[in-house]
Amino acid sequence: MDLPSPRRRLGRRLGTFAALALFSGTAGWAIAHLATPALARADTARVRAALRLRLPKTPIDAISCSGLGGLCEVASKNTLFYVDPHAKYLVIGRIYDMEARQDLTAARLLQLNPDLLAAGAAHNESGADEEAATAPPVSAGSRHVSLAGLPANGAITWGPVSGPRAVVFSDFHCGYCKRLTGELKAIGARVEERPISIFGPDSRKLAEQVLCAPAQETALHLAYSGVALARPKPCDTHGLDANEAFARAHGFNGTPVIVRPSDGAVLEGYRPAAALRAFLTSKG
Repeated sequence: MDLPSPRRRLGRRLGTFAALALFSGTAGWAIAHLATPALARADTARVRAALRLRLPKTPIDAISCSGLGGLCEVASKNTLFYVDPHAKYLVIGRIYDMEARQDLTAARLLQLNPDLLAAGAAHNESGADEEAATAPPVSAGSRHVSLAGLPANGAITWGPVSGPRAVVFSDFHCGYCKRLTGELKAIGARVEERPISIFGPDSRKLAEQVLCAPAQETALHLAYSGVALARPKPCDTHGLDANEAFARAHGFNGTPVIVRPSDGAVLEGYRPAAALRAFLTSKG
């Protein structure tokens, strides 16, 4: 069997060093480190052992230490939280993929429990303690708001007039809002869609284009499809300001948010058609 020459061995080493250089930052090192299955398992075991000491009353169902920039995702019953690889720091909240424009936490929560209110963990700002980490999710529809005073010119209305009614606060750059639109179509809902700018100025600009379009419903679905809209003539966009103010006043920090017009019950996050139909047709 031929042994590799010293030059070839040196080339391989240099190639390894070059690859490691791509992960020069702390987070980059963590990603590279955790990419190896054996090391990832070791880190997971270390995190679990540390959590057992520091949060002895918290049930730990699953730990994943890959794909989140060096953080470890911890599933505890229907709740998620995050820790560093040494389980020294605990983070409660949502993680967003800004390139994909996706709420990764909401997606995982829905995988754990489709009936879970996806935003439950994000509203807890009392501190990274054990009680917060194991707090039960808010029940869908247990929160109510008054829609009185919201102007008609802040909404795009679409869907069959006779369908179950829904008021939806959305962002046209939100992937889950796009998916929700498909589910609302499937149940024939009558939707009053009120855009808010979760993703910043670009979202506001797109909302104004949809609101000012001659055919609002068509423009709305094109916007969700990523089709560039023609610049419409300027129109009154103060209704969008009212949507934004309403969302801030009621703590709508993510999208979509669905409100049942009959009683103002609130449902946060994406839901499949069956859950939407049950929520919108319920009498509370």
